[in-house]
Amino acid sequence: MATNPQDTKSGTALNYRRYQEGDSKPPAWQEVIFQASWSHKCPTYIQTTPPCQGSCPSGEDIRGWLQIARGTEKPPQGVPWQEYAWRRLTEANPFPSVMGRVCPAPCETGCNRNVVEDHVGINSVEHFLGDYANANQLAYVKPEKSTGKKVAVIGGGPAGLSCAYQLALKGHAVTIFDEHEHLGGMMRYGIPGFRTPRDVLDAEIQRILDLGIEARMKCRMGTDISLEDIRKTYDAVFLGMGAQGGRPLPVADSQAPNVVTATSFLRAFNDGRLRHVGKRVVVVGGGDTSIDVATVARRLGHIENSKPTDFEGAIAGHMASDVAHVSAKQGAEVTLTSVFGIDKMQANKHEIEQAAAEGITIRGSFAPVGVVKGSDGRATALRVAQCEAKFVGGRLQIDMVPGSEEDIPCDLIVSAIGQSVDFTGLEEFDNGKGAVSADRNYKVAGKEGVFAGGDVLRPHLLTTAIGHGSIAADGIDRFLRGEDPEKRPKIDVHQFDLVRKMLEKGLKVEKAVEPMHGTCDSTAAVHNYDNQSERHVVTHEELFLGHFGYTPRVKRKFITLTKETALGNFEERLGTLGEAEAVAEAKRCMSCGLCFECDNCVVYCPQTAVFKVPKAKSTTGRYVDTDYDKCIGCHICSDVCPTGYIQMGLGE
Repeated sequence: MATNPQDTKSGTALNYRRYQEGDSKPPAWQEVIFQASWSHKCPTYIQTTPPCQGSCPSGEDIRGWLQIARGTEKPPQGVPWQEYAWRRLTEANPFPSVMGRVCPAPCETGCNRNVVEDHVGINSVEHFLGDYANANQLAYVKPEKSTGKKVAVIGGGPAGLSCAYQLALKGHAVTIFDEHEHLGGMMRYGIPGFRTPRDVLDAEIQRILDLGIEARMKCRMGTDISLEDIRKTYDAVFLGMGAQGGRPLPVADSQAPNVVTATSFLRAFNDGRLRHVGKRVVVVGGGDTSIDVATVARRLGHIENSKPTDFEGAIAGHMASDVAHVSAKQGAEVTLTSVFGIDKMQANKHEIEQAAAEGITIRGSFAPVGVVKGSDGRATALRVAQCEAKFVGGRLQIDMVPGSEEDIPCDLIVSAIGQSVDFTGLEEFDNGKGAVSADRNYKVAGKEGVFAGGDVLRPHLLTTAIGHGSIAADGIDRFLRGEDPEKRPKIDVHQFDLVRKMLEKGLKVEKAVEPMHGTCDSTAAVHNYDNQSERHVVTHEELFLGHFGYTPRVKRKFITLTKETALGNFEERLGTLGEAEAVAEAKRCMSCGLCFECDNCVVYCPQTAVFKVPKAKSTTGRYVDTDYDKCIGCHICSDVCPTGYIQMGLGE
């Protein structure tokens, strides 16, 4: 082959050959790109998802509302930052005041700030914003037009209320059917009031109803109204009836009258029927529900001369005589057992610590093997054995230790090992495994116009049910409009919207640019901007962590009770951050994947190629740009970008 082969089209000699005779593989790309102090790469502005949002089952734009709280993203003129942040938050989750209190916060576990010192207190800022909205009676904005479509939502728990909320915002008429006296589902009947104050829950539910949503209470689907009637009247149906049935212990004699499920126990307490318990209570579980049962039992205590049938009858649904007001209460000895070791229990670690501080005995690595009954047929003890629990192939495997059995004396045993769905009247939706099957849009297979979400799919967190309801509402909306269901993105959460931000500031947006890829000929976005939020979660390894100094977390005040002070104490233990504290905590957010206007790239650019966008055209996400005539591709701007927003794109 000639040293300078001819270009067959032009006839001119080529002065560069990518490969030479004898080459069998291409050289490392670094040898081509890097040339002393310059490279063929240039800065690109790439928006990605922070791990807090990627870990949030309800899909909140956490980074977005923290940016507002810290002052980086400015609210429209005349709108308080608290309201602006709350409105951004509630686009995904209409229960910030409740979830800010009780959510176990998987977002905080995923927070990249954990690598620096400690996660951002996302829950505490959410708690502050939710309480601000309640105190200032903020309301949702009703849609201007109605679609004329009607949707029936079965179940008024977190999934049903979330779905109803999103559908109402889209202009659809919604009716909620619920068999209880009050809305709220497990938020009301499964969590004690000292964790979710009822005035807080009622305020957030009423705000949803104020969108024009109708609620038909004490109306059970399949009993009080037929599914056939629903289908005739409504254009679509959402199944969100939850899993409010408890699972009994899988051991012999678990049908004794004083062996009950956690859902029955908590329902009796939250309904006001259960006023006291036995002297010795054993709770079997290890999750958050078992902690709730144990702490409620500790607060209720026992009455020395009460009849066992009093608390048993109350749990069974009867209003027993109220001897608690005329007799002095004494403490209850509460033991909680879990098949997992204490360090591997599924309950929130903070709640485990608080339960232990209240004098609740927690025994890890013990499994129930039987119930010991007395001559009257009532349980007198729970027989347990030491065990090793582990997941094998996705299934829980429990290996007992031979000869390790022992009896734990008790007056009441509570099973908190799981929940079940009551399909009475709705048997057609049972997939044979005690749940409903649905696709990625939460459409029920083979059932036209029927969607589902929450614990009917798989019992999980309240925030998971909220996310299901929101996604299902999108699917229902497309179904009602006669559109094909959209393909949900890999990372299915709410994201910062650059187009909305530009329109909010009055900037011209070129409709031809879709999606928002910036180009040198367009003013729609910064040059080389791309939103990869739907497919990439930014890790701490992509950040410049050296920018962030040690800043201790601003923690909410928490009242820790003792064995003595827990008795009869049903006051809320969790305090709210003040405004200055909420702002300070929001400022600890590292804004992973989006510019927060630190100026590092402008300050450190040796060519003055990176510059601030003129203030009149600047918004969040469009704060800096690059003069590519000056840029030599030195990578410094990318290296010093704390958030990973500036990346180097190949420009060959």
